[in-house]
Amino acid sequence: MESPQPPERARCRVRVSARPIDPRALVSEVSGPPSGAIALFLGTVRDHSPGRLGITHLEYEAYETHVVARIEEIVEEATARWPLNGVVVEHRVGRVELTEASVAVAVACAHRAEAFEAARYLIDELKSRAPIWKKEVWPDGEAWSAGS
Repeated sequence: MESPQPPERARCRVRVSARPIDPRALVSEVSGPPSGAIALFLGTVRDHSPGRLGITHLEYEAYETHVVARIEEIVEEATARWPLNGVVVEHRVGRVELTEASVAVAVACAHRAEAFEAARYLIDELKSRAPIWKKEVWPDGEAWSAGS
């Protein structure tokens, strides 16, 4: 029995938005019969960072058109490296509360190893290359830092 041929081009979507991220919707969007594995990464807001405790929330800023284009480049690189059936990358802008997702990557492939590798590549490259600015806020102050 032959396995079904993957699509010639993976279904891909990138969004930078103030809207909350819905993990179930992302999984549903990348799901499909050729995919035996879906890797979902969620980056969530925590209450601390190196040298700082008591963070209450984060605020993200980005020049959305430029950021989307940069993330789309990273997605294209991933689809050239791995046999992906679907990819969704979302990043929040604006205020993001503790425990909420600020970034998400969902990847669908035929096999788990490729899904894990591609998802890791996507989030690592996004954090390294996408021009997104993060402000940490705590009761006595706030500070901006580069990176998501």
